[in-house]
Amino acid sequence: MQTLTVDDVLLRGKKVLVRVDFNVPMTPDLKISDDKRMVEALPTIRKILRDGGSVILMSHLGRPKGKPNPEYSLKPVADHLVTLLKMPVKFASDCIGAPAKEAVASLKPGEVLLLENLRFHAEEEKNDDNFSQQLASLGDMYVNDAFGTAHRAHASTEGVTRFLKPAVAGYLMKKEIDYLTKAVTNPARPYVAILGGAKISGKIDVIQNLMPKVDVLIIGGGMAFTFFQAQEYEIGDSLVEQEKLPLARQILDEAKAKNKRLILPVDCVIADQFNNDAKRKVVPVTKIPQGWRGLDIGPETVKIISMEVRRAKTIVWNGPMGVFEMPNFANGTLEIARVMAEATKAGATTIVGGGDSAAAVTQGGFEKDISHVSTGGGASLEFLEGKILPGLKALDTR
Repeated sequence: MQTLTVDDVLLRGKKVLVRVDFNVPMTPDLKISDDKRMVEALPTIRKILRDGGSVILMSHLGRPKGKPNPEYSLKPVADHLVTLLKMPVKFASDCIGAPAKEAVASLKPGEVLLLENLRFHAEEEKNDDNFSQQLASLGDMYVNDAFGTAHRAHASTEGVTRFLKPAVAGYLMKKEIDYLTKAVTNPARPYVAILGGAKISGKIDVIQNLMPKVDVLIIGGGMAFTFFQAQEYEIGDSLVEQEKLPLARQILDEAKAKNKRLILPVDCVIADQFNNDAKRKVVPVTKIPQGWRGLDIGPETVKIISMEVRRAKTIVWNGPMGVFEMPNFANGTLEIARVMAEATKAGATTIVGGGDSAAAVTQGGFEKDISHVSTGGGASLEFLEGKILPGLKALDTR
């Protein structure tokens, strides 16, 4: 990684402005239900404190639509951070203006401050220069440790770097980029990519970018049915993107021409309605009756995928294999999580690209058994597509 990191700068006596991704899920009574993203930011925060700097944290939470909304206040996040860091955390009632300036002015080395939600200002998502400048004026240097927002050119991820230098990566950002770069540029082989999710339209660029690089490309989830329809299979009422049928045919032809192994499900769990309690049965993918729809991969497909994963040395997985949020159609996704954990123990490098796949790994209790579970679904997807992430590009390089 050519980007400078917190290890490359002098932190003593500096007020360090750190972009973190504390966009964490909350319960209705404003308690944090999953603090993984916060925990992942702790090494960077501790490094700055250890080296004698003070930490000014900034983040967004939810979608408050550019104006203050108590429901999206970061105050409960500050309170939770106290328990994680085991030290006091100051909180500023705004991220710019007098509340932020006063809080920063009183900040001493070894102290931590969290600013209020960046998205309480519409200028954050507009990447407004004046707003970026106000954020930049709070610190002596800038650290981006928010991989989950690195694919967005916002004031706190990209704009601020035009007014505050040095601008470097935190440890989480570095870890994410190191793992994903290795998977895309220099993977140990055999290299297997597993792509799922509802729609082919969200994964086209990933399929096209990974196809030349992988040894085996496995496609599951709702998007598999567009490939089945392209081959004129009977797919009943399963989800299909009609306008993507020519593209699905093109991908199938390309895999054949390039001698790439493209694996699609051979059986699936079907239901007579889109409902967890619907009637369900397992059928071959070529024989889905009218009035029924495929909602998960079947046991034979799980066996085939498991065999490929066990052989592989590098596995990248992005997207669930079925309607994972319904327990009766989550089995295929959870089985993939389990076999990925097994492969890791056997020495493979396994990378799970955020979102529902990460949720499945957590739900199955396999989080510690995977080489790397990304904190950024959208960002990891764009990285695998071969796109340059604005938040990363804006940082200083060697």
